[in-house]
Amino acid sequence: MHLQVLFEDNHLIAVNKPAGLLSQGDSTGDTTVMDWTKNYIKLRYNKPGDVYLGAIHRLDRPVSGVILFARTSKALTRMNDLFRDRKVSKTYWAIVTDQPDPIEGSLKGFIYKDKDKNRSKVLPKADSNRYQGAKLAKLDYRLLGRVGTNVLLEVKPETGRPHQIRVQLADQLKTPIRGDLKYGSRLRNEDGNINLHSRTLEFLHPVKKEPVKIEAPIPEIDQLWQLFAEMTDW
Repeated sequence: MHLQVLFEDNHLIAVNKPAGLLSQGDSTGDTTVMDWTKNYIKLRYNKPGDVYLGAIHRLDRPVSGVILFARTSKALTRMNDLFRDRKVSKTYWAIVTDQPDPIEGSLKGFIYKDKDKNRSKVLPKADSNRYQGAKLAKLDYRLLGRVGTNVLLEVKPETGRPHQIRVQLADQLKTPIRGDLKYGSRLRNEDGNINLHSRTLEFLHPVKKEPVKIEAPIPEIDQLWQLFAEMTDW
C-alpha cells in the first residue's frame, strides 16, 4: 500500500487513511494505518528497533481521510489536551442520498454507545435510566453540492463522540451516509466502506505554536467521490 503523508515534522505526522484500514489494532489482528506509518518512519529514517508513535485520535474503519499521530510523548500529551479542550477544528465531507432540510444547520443530542453491538444511539437527554453515560454531541453541517442523487455535505463536529457524524446525520437529519448500512443507508458500496472523509484538521502546533492546517484529498480510486472532484478542488 502507498502511504500518502500529508504533514510531517519531528513532533507529528499525518497521513491520508484509506477507507477499510483500521486506525489502531483490535481483536482482528489486521494491519493498521498505525503499523504502516511506523514502518514508513523506520525505513525513511533508518531507525533501529521499535518506532515510537502515539495515537491521538482515530477514524472508524470504513472512513477515509486525515489521521494524526504523535512522534514524541510530549507532542502526544499536548495534542491530547488540544483535542480534549476542543481546540482542534475538524471538517468532514459526507456523501448522502437525501438532500437535508434545511440545507444548513446544527445538530445537538446525547450519544450513547452500545459497546456490545458497536452502535451509537442519539437521545434527547443525558443519563436516562436505560442509557447511562450518554454524552453531549454537537455538529454543524451545510450542503456543498449535488450530482444526480448524490449530495455532498460539509460537517464540522464540535465534539468527538463514537460514530457521532454517522448517527446524527442518519437519526436527526434523516440523511444516512451512503454505504453506511449500520445507520440506515439503503445502498451498499461494493468495498463495504462508507462515503465519509476526514477532510481537514486545524490546530496550533503543540511545540512550535504555529497554525497548522492539514488537508486530505478525496479518495482517487472511489468513483463516487470522483463525481465531486472538480467541486472539491476549492
